[in-house]
Amino acid sequence: MKQGFSRRQFLKSAGMGGAVALLANAGLPLALAQERVLSQGLQSGLLQSTPEVELLVGDVIGFALESQEWEGAFGWVNFRLHQAWYNGENVYYIRTDASDADFAAENRLVHVPLLNAALAADGATSQLYTFENGADEQYPVVSHIPDQEDYSPAWHVHRVTFNSSPSVLDSAEAIREAEAAGDVTVEALQLVVNFPIVKWPGGELPVDTEKVTYLGTGPLVSPVDTDNMEVTFKLHQCYPGSRYIITDTSAVPMAPMMGISGSASTQRLADVGATDEIWVFGNGIPGSGVMGFQPAIFDNAAGSPIWSPFWHHFTAVWADESQARLLTSSTEIRELEASGELQIFKGVPDMDQSMPAFVVNCPVPIKARTTFQPA
Repeated sequence: MKQGFSRRQFLKSAGMGGAVALLANAGLPLALAQERVLSQGLQSGLLQSTPEVELLVGDVIGFALESQEWEGAFGWVNFRLHQAWYNGENVYYIRTDASDADFAAENRLVHVPLLNAALAADGATSQLYTFENGADEQYPVVSHIPDQEDYSPAWHVHRVTFNSSPSVLDSAEAIREAEAAGDVTVEALQLVVNFPIVKWPGGELPVDTEKVTYLGTGPLVSPVDTDNMEVTFKLHQCYPGSRYIITDTSAVPMAPMMGISGSASTQRLADVGATDEIWVFGNGIPGSGVMGFQPAIFDNAAGSPIWSPFWHHFTAVWADESQARLLTSSTEIRELEASGELQIFKGVPDMDQSMPAFVVNCPVPIKARTTFQPA
């Protein structure tokens, strides 16, 4: 049974029918007016009407846990885009997580207390500037973009307040100059957010044109839609009961092969305890995981006080593949490692094991029961 909500199903359940329902098409962008109608329904919680599915991120416009439109064993999730500036050019990002409980609740993001530790690691965060009393046409400003050495989707939020009549500031340098001139006051907040950039000057996350395997040719189902301000990701399943996306990795040389952004700075998050652990499988039961075996296992469920979307990546390999069985918890992983039945590799098995495990950014917008069944 296919689980999840298409836009058409949601609009029908919300009683919005008629012309709006005729425009709803699962997996394809809605016109902006219809998106707003759907958003109003999301805010009232209607998209959470099934007890087996919990929507964690308020910027989710629609989703399906599985799809009959492609061969791959993954669904899709559609996010509302947000716009910012980098050196006067447009940048587009999604919002998933925040370190502060009140900010997370107000913006319907996942509360991740561990992200506060990022402020203790020099260079682990980039800077996101928001405006307290900016001009009407003012967008937030970011300090870095993907694939730059200092880019991190873990943003330290800074609040900019104009001391006189506001003017548009469209770069971090312009903000620093305005601060030096006394035109603005810049306050570094005790707030870290996970806002991965999906489109930036000279690049964007790629689309999976095949939609057969986990990685394919990219993490997106369709191109970033800046007209309707939305983006649709492939939605993967893992244990315990999480549906996640993948956006970037600290393993910059591997990023092009994975079809995601490089974010070298996120490696520093592991040094201060701002990450959690994930195990993928390098052999064993065939399945929908990144290496073609069973789904991955997260150490903790999204929303737990010790959960983080920034995953310290390990690979589990069965010593005797003929004894492989379905595993669903980190407790099983650790017990089998202790008994010698599983060997755990930092990162991937062919990586230099004297190096630390790399970090992958895997936000979880939806919690849902894992439906994987071994063949």
